Amino acid sequence: MVLVLYGTEGSSPVRAVLLTLRALELEHEFREIDLTAGDQLKPDYVSKNPQHTVPTLQDGDAYICDSHAIMGYLVQKYAKDDALYPREPLQRAIVDQRLHFETGVLSIRYKQLKRLLFQEKVTELPVESLHETYALLELFLDGHEYMAGEQLTIADFSIVTSVSTAHLSFAPVDATKYPNLSAWLARISMLPYYEQANLNGARRMAELVRAKLPKQFDKLWQKAFEDIKSGAGKM
Repeated sequence: MVLVLYGTEGSSPVRAVLLTLRALELEHEFREIDLTAGDQLKPDYVSKNPQHTVPTLQDGDAYICDSHAIMGYLVQKYAKDDALYPREPLQRAIVDQRLHFETGVLSIRYKQLKRLLFQEKVTELPVESLHETYALLELFLDGHEYMAGEQLTIADFSIVTSVSTAHLSFAPVDATKYPNLSAWLARISMLPYYEQANLNGARRMAELVRAKLPKQFDKLWQKAFEDIKSGAGKM
């Protein structure tokens, strides 16, 4: 049976799973869940995911929720090796820590800005919180090409969806201040499936943010797009 992923491409966690599916070359069906229309609250979807969140993965009769759980599941069940989610205890602990950082710090700060902008109509946004997060990611990458060491893992997929969206919307990654993070973003953007699995959705989310922000943000926003288009900066 073909794997089915429920979600919306505007969601960073959904795109993290899409990156994993593409990396593993797994056949799958994508079913759009329109959050603005309340699809996630319909009884059929709630029966699959009581938290009514996205993403949800269907594998036969099983339903798995939460992007981090889904990515780990896909690697452990379907990958030819454990490179994307190492079994060695220390390597896995580092990957897990990065995943927890994404969901407990990076994602929370991004969602706070979204709430201020879309729900509370605030346009003077405290983007310093994202820059604090970038500084920590810069340290994670010190001496390493990837978030959890010297090889690509699901930690990279999880973090890049949030960072790329923040970069294109609220807080562009400054290559001078964050050279490691900038180089990493460029490196991940070169993956053959990156644009379709992540960048297109990140751009659409950024356009929604841009429409709500004052015009003085346009120059930063346009530069971020140009950086990503040219390899995210060789940025």
